[in-house]
Amino acid sequence: MADCLAQTVLSIAGSDPSGGAGIQADLKTFTRLGVYGAAAITCLTAQNTLGVTAVYALAPEIVAEQVRVVLADLQVSHIKIGMIGSALIASAVNQVLDDFQGEIIYDPVLTSTSGMPLLVSAADLPDLDGLISRVTVLTPNLVELRQISGEDCLSAQDSLSAARGLLGRYPRLQAIVIKGGHFAARSEVDNYLLLATEPQAPIKISMPRLAVKNSHGTGCTFASAFAAYRLLGADYELACRQSSSFVWRLLRAGMNVNYGHGSSGLPHHLLKAESGR
Repeated sequence: MADCLAQTVLSIAGSDPSGGAGIQADLKTFTRLGVYGAAAITCLTAQNTLGVTAVYALAPEIVAEQVRVVLADLQVSHIKIGMIGSALIASAVNQVLDDFQGEIIYDPVLTSTSGMPLLVSAADLPDLDGLISRVTVLTPNLVELRQISGEDCLSAQDSLSAARGLLGRYPRLQAIVIKGGHFAARSEVDNYLLLATEPQAPIKISMPRLAVKNSHGTGCTFASAFAAYRLLGADYELACRQSSSFVWRLLRAGMNVNYGHGSSGLPHHLLKAESGR
């Protein structure tokens, strides 16, 4: 019977009660793109469109047990990891994924848009090393890339150099997507895809920059879309292009729709359902 089970994407991430980011954004994305999504929660947060006010990391054994029972039952082929919350949770997730043979996409959510640290402290960054060594795709923004690599990343070239260093440091990494929303403002937003097979030949994917305030959860949505498109059969370049387009269309759809008094989440429900099948 196991061979008849449909493939599933598992999200391991924090919960956002306002619905804009984290587990909530991931499940909306999976559903909108036509794949089945499961979820293991790492942290509870108190947040809304105005910012994060508190983070409550769950006990590591509870996080690990959520993941373990899902993997024991569902046919999980792809895992998307978002907010971890603590070094102990990173270690627990790393251990429970020891035998997992599928693809792992990690969006290293370390700081909220409003500036609140979403890992216990910067001192915990070295403890992420074991987890990062297990993933196949990394999708940092400029700030996250700087934190993980320890490089300044003052320019696109600096960032590409830092990403190449990570590809050299972690043999399992097959691709890194540098999300370009934090690069110096220009008429376009440039995402860069680096492949382990061709690290000196980055692929630049440009989208028109939109003057939007409702961008809460864009990183979560991008990474979960990337995981969904990969499950549906896209190669790394196509998945990156499709995810970039998906997020851009969501940003455009939400330009004049507010669900709070700050930066609203993306309106997944306003796009027609699509599937890569």
